[in-house]
Amino acid sequence: MDIFNRYAPFIQDFIYRNGWETLRGIQVAAGDAIFNTDENVLLTASTASGKTEAAFFPILTLFSEDMPASVGALYIGPLKALINDQFQRLNDLCLEADIPVWHWHGDVAQSHKNKLLKHPSGILQITPESLEALLLHKHAAVSSLFGDLRFVVVDEIHSLMRADRGGQTMCLIERLSKAAGVNPRRIGLSATIGDPEAAGRFLSAGTGRETVIPKIEEKGIKWRLSMEHFYVQGPQAENKEAAADAPEPLDSKTDFAPEAADPGMGYIFEHTRGKKCLVFVNSREECEAVTTTLRSYCEARHEPDRFLIHHGNLSAAYRITAEEVMKDEAQLQTTVTTATLELGIDIGRLERAFQIDAPYTVSSFLQRMGRTGRRDQPPEMWFVMREEQPQPRALLPTTVPWKLLQGVALVQLYREERWVEPPKLDRLPFSLLYHQTMSTLASCGELSPAALASRVLTLNVFHRITTQDFKILLRHLISIDHIQQTETGGLIVGLAGERVVNSFKFYAVFREDEEYTVRCGSEELGTVIMPPPAGEKIAIAGHVWLVDEVDRKKHLVYCEPVKGKVPAYFGECPGDINTKILERMRRVLREDAAYPYLMSNACARLANARKAAAVSGVAEKPLVNLGGNMYCFFPWLGTYAFFAMERLLKIKCGARLGIKAIDSFRPYFIQFNMKADEETFFRVLREEAEKDFDPMELVYPNEVPEFEKYDQFVPDELVRKGFAYGILDIDGMKRRIFSFEK
Repeated sequence: MDIFNRYAPFIQDFIYRNGWETLRGIQVAAGDAIFNTDENVLLTASTASGKTEAAFFPILTLFSEDMPASVGALYIGPLKALINDQFQRLNDLCLEADIPVWHWHGDVAQSHKNKLLKHPSGILQITPESLEALLLHKHAAVSSLFGDLRFVVVDEIHSLMRADRGGQTMCLIERLSKAAGVNPRRIGLSATIGDPEAAGRFLSAGTGRETVIPKIEEKGIKWRLSMEHFYVQGPQAENKEAAADAPEPLDSKTDFAPEAADPGMGYIFEHTRGKKCLVFVNSREECEAVTTTLRSYCEARHEPDRFLIHHGNLSAAYRITAEEVMKDEAQLQTTVTTATLELGIDIGRLERAFQIDAPYTVSSFLQRMGRTGRRDQPPEMWFVMREEQPQPRALLPTTVPWKLLQGVALVQLYREERWVEPPKLDRLPFSLLYHQTMSTLASCGELSPAALASRVLTLNVFHRITTQDFKILLRHLISIDHIQQTETGGLIVGLAGERVVNSFKFYAVFREDEEYTVRCGSEELGTVIMPPPAGEKIAIAGHVWLVDEVDRKKHLVYCEPVKGKVPAYFGECPGDINTKILERMRRVLREDAAYPYLMSNACARLANARKAAAVSGVAEKPLVNLGGNMYCFFPWLGTYAFFAMERLLKIKCGARLGIKAIDSFRPYFIQFNMKADEETFFRVLREEAEKDFDPMELVYPNEVPEFEKYDQFVPDELVRKGFAYGILDIDGMKRRIFSFEK
């Protein structure tokens, strides 16, 4: 009650109107930290626990007592959809107190933005990319816009802690604070933080403040969880071998249609009927394919289309339509989506979420399941694992149900240990260094090299980058005319650099492929990568279209709707899987435990895989002979340690062991031909790992491994260094090698 009584009267009225009988633990803890300290705050609690209100109730109370003379709180959200959703929620709350709420991103009208520029006040909600654009183009207005900024709220902070986008966000907060002469308190919000202390340090870097991380006791949450397995064609696993102790299937008499269709899709089709659901997939291509297939079921059954689609390449109109339909309680439709609906947007009462195959992270699993279970209902997720039936003559490693093992491992790691991936904050972000260097020059105008270095290298995300590295970058940028040196020795943006900086694509630091806008008449459908020539078909927005014309200069594709199915392509979508997940997958094969959420087909498939693993030794010994000189190596390592192991084999061990024809299936196994025996293999592996070699030795000759968006403008030597010292997990690789029995 102390915190409730401290709230402003309009917030107390809001709580009464909404029928809240008590404050949640997160709201009490946040109120105590914000009202009674001057520190930064990290709020971690389950999805739909009220974190946004927990942060803003105290902030708005403080504003009502002493209104800021500019924008007082900056809310940074990772997605436009999340910004739009929170805008409505906060706007309703703030109307009575006359505290303006503004939102700013690419889909917001310029008239709304102009009003903010004339009357900076209240709360501004913005994406990192739009904040970059604002600092770039409105640099002179920063002090008037943010001169009395008191809080920066970073929502879904976990999503910003594993790549350049998070580094960009922290750079922007630091740059804005210096330009406006303020040091606002930072408040981070997340449902899935694997290492809160590391996240707290990330949040507070450069502020001179500590981070308060309230310990919040949450009631145990029951899950409704199931995991089923399907072969795309042929008899299912349970029909080939009876599963012991399997729970009853959710619906053992599902009539799959159309005839001879993929039974996994039929399973989803039947169990979404009459319900409001989300179907999560791991790529935009799969999102299109699944939506098209499910719509073909509706057509075959003569049912109305009840499937929507939502991913990052769709036009705003398609995305917003899907969001609005899902919020409408009366419309029982299902949306097939990628991670774009994974984060905190409230889309009403969802009855169930489906996940096709396993996501890459425990964090994604928790976020996606957390979309359901709101309004006091338990979260509910149905995993649907699909694979082609292994051929009788297939080699051993391709017969392992990797996605099924991965799904079980993700669930078990959280059930048993409450484990979530820790943040990865130790990279050498040279691509981001290029971006922030160019952005700083473009916004500030001419700067001396020393002044530029003092503005950029002092940003905390660049703490591992040396002055010498920065000099190498600047010399290179001058040589390619991205930066120009004036007669007085100052630095400005060069002609080639202007073409990059002046593009709207410059604001984002995540990699984007060359996109073409797809149109049918006046309707914009979305964007695609590498469009096919006229006369070919294309899949987007859950339908198939015939390409009439491709305008390469304007990056436009004109098309008309047709029947049929065709795969979509939006560019590569790699996943970063932690070593702990691979290790738990191995245990799934080795142990004889039954998992209560596995359905009949999945139980049978796992039982079959365990028998095969016991016979072959796959889960016990890392090197398995496949016949003759062919071997398969199972390191059970995450993506970046697997990279290092693969390179150690090729570069340092290959010649000594007579290894040829290496074929990697990252991060599961490596297949190769080898002249040496197993004992020699492990001896040589250990000897090479024991050597004190430079990580640069694991970069191939003449290789420039571009991972990030602006690596193409970074000198080759820095790209190679960033990969060797910031990407490759050599320590993780060495620990695994030393764990092998001699």
